[in-house]
Amino acid sequence: MVFQKTVFERRAPAKINLMLAITGTRGDGFHNLVSLVTPVPALFDVLKMTLRPDASEDSIECAMPGVPLDASNLVLRAAAAFRSRVPAFPFVHFELEKNIPHGAGLGGGSSDAATAILLMAEAAGTLAPCDEILHTIAAEIGSDCPLFLAGEPIVMRGRGERTEKLSAEEKLAIFSKRFLIFKPAFGVSTAEAYGAMKRAAPAYYTPETLAEEKLAAWRKNPAGTPLPLFNDMERPVFKKHLALPALFGILRERFGLDPHMSGSGSACFAEISDSTDLLAVKACIRESWGETAFVF
Repeated sequence: MVFQKTVFERRAPAKINLMLAITGTRGDGFHNLVSLVTPVPALFDVLKMTLRPDASEDSIECAMPGVPLDASNLVLRAAAAFRSRVPAFPFVHFELEKNIPHGAGLGGGSSDAATAILLMAEAAGTLAPCDEILHTIAAEIGSDCPLFLAGEPIVMRGRGERTEKLSAEEKLAIFSKRFLIFKPAFGVSTAEAYGAMKRAAPAYYTPETLAEEKLAAWRKNPAGTPLPLFNDMERPVFKKHLALPALFGILRERFGLDPHMSGSGSACFAEISDSTDLLAVKACIRESWGETAFVF
């Protein structure tokens, strides 16, 4: 393969699940979901990829503690999956600048992986972001990955691999909102959260028909109908991590906010307006969760 340059770089945005309905289990061990999800372009990692034709394997470096640098890293898994379809692609070295907290439900790892796929496709010059091959690779790596190929708010179904684009009016309704994102110092194990849902089944699930009805009600009039903000994973996660519902209650009572958890947590978000006293809200969050709380 012939390349015009050897270094490529992209931003990898975070995401929040505005609506996350878990509708039940699947035969493959995953859960089915219906989710309205949007990227958060202002909160992002940065991934730089350098082609290394003489290397014998892919590699990655990252300064954030806790990020795996071995074959379990989603970026390296994405690179291997891409090369399985494009065997002539050279080995590469990734430099990952992490700004998105991990263990947060903000999709940082999935976004990094999807960005690696996009960087390799850009370098190869033969595959577009909408290419079905890229979507297949992304779906193999993680449930959130297809979202980041789209780069815009979408509806996700199945385990996340089935995506539906939104209308211009629906996207505008989402982009017109402002959200505060906040996270305690601790993370939440996604596997543990889903395990708790499965053990309590069907108590925490939303029937698929009901989830689709709630979504459809908003889609009929996105400009005039409130977003369908809810997350079925809150109940099992809140049972173990009491600091989350405790702060939610304070934010509702003191500031009139309607906070929600993103994904499996522990990151949360709340819609804000020009009248929201952001300084007071941020002070309240850090008073409850400590100075190490992430607030964005």
